[in-house]
Amino acid sequence: MTHVANDAAGDALRVRTSSGGLGGGLFLAVVSATSFGMSGSLARGLLSSGWSPGAIVLARIGIAALVVAPFAAASLRGRWHRLRAQARTVLVYGVLGLAGAQFCFFSAVTTMDVAPALLIEYTAPAAVVAWLWARRGLRPRPYTLAGAGMAAVGLVPAVDLISGADLAWSGVAWALAAMVGLTAYFLIAADTDTGLPPVALTGAGLMIGTLTLAALAAVGLLPMHATVEPASYATGAAPWWLPVLLLGVVTAALAYTTGTAASRRLGARTASFVALLEIVASVGFAWLLIDETPTTSQTAGGLLIIGGVILAELDDHRPRRERRTGVDRGDHVAGAVRDPGARTGDGRREGRRAGSATLG
Repeated sequence: MTHVANDAAGDALRVRTSSGGLGGGLFLAVVSATSFGMSGSLARGLLSSGWSPGAIVLARIGIAALVVAPFAAASLRGRWHRLRAQARTVLVYGVLGLAGAQFCFFSAVTTMDVAPALLIEYTAPAAVVAWLWARRGLRPRPYTLAGAGMAAVGLVPAVDLISGADLAWSGVAWALAAMVGLTAYFLIAADTDTGLPPVALTGAGLMIGTLTLAALAAVGLLPMHATVEPASYATGAAPWWLPVLLLGVVTAALAYTTGTAASRRLGARTASFVALLEIVASVGFAWLLIDETPTTSQTAGGLLIIGGVILAELDDHRPRRERRTGVDRGDHVAGAVRDPGARTGDGRREGRRAGSATLG
């Protein structure tokens, strides 16, 4: 059984021990979201030159795996038994959280527009909140709910859904599957009980994700086509290898490594909300790289998303002011109010430990 997302007592501990830890986690989360946001615009140039989405995804994850591998090995310091002990967690992280989310989103956009697919996939923060509430009794507080609502409203204009979109039930199903993969990514990345350094988890997950995507390509489920034609952007033509390298190093290696580290510091709930800034970043990079000027509605949507993230984040600062009441002992922390009737996986009443949600 994999324990995931120390979003109650762990967040209280983070607040007690160091405000710098929380600030560092937010910085890493913003770096991750910004890096992820660059991927769509970089990929657009390759798509226009004849690359298939599958080839782009496999190259991106494969390069990231090679880049992160030496850092992952160094972080283990010879303690390979930790990786073996967490083989199931790493397997789920790589297959579902990395390769699964990528493959399902790619499958979704082959039968529906990108905008609604993004909107469905980015309901993942709500799924994280629901999981923590259902499995650990961490009931979201008003600021968290208000932030989720504001971000959800902002997503609609931010992905330009209001201009009309082509929907297909098969695409909706694939987008929902991508949302499940993204939810798993946040929950497993926030796991504080594995004993694996974040970079080790990321490196192993990227290797497994690469092998999974390669297997899907081998059986024909992930069409592969690449060219050496230059990729065109608003700044001019670029050799094919430059966007491929940036996709692998920046939008995957850097993005996943900082994202996992941020989830460890912030918890799955907060990290998933901050990750919504990827949508805002993607609009900005589309403006810079492929000359897609954001509309007024997209700008308004981005501001709503930012406001929603700030509202949700306010709950992480409230325990600091509530210490004198004893609220931060685990009953009411980090955007969640503990349900006194919640039980652990073995049937015991939850009360002494707010440690982690249980995955699988």
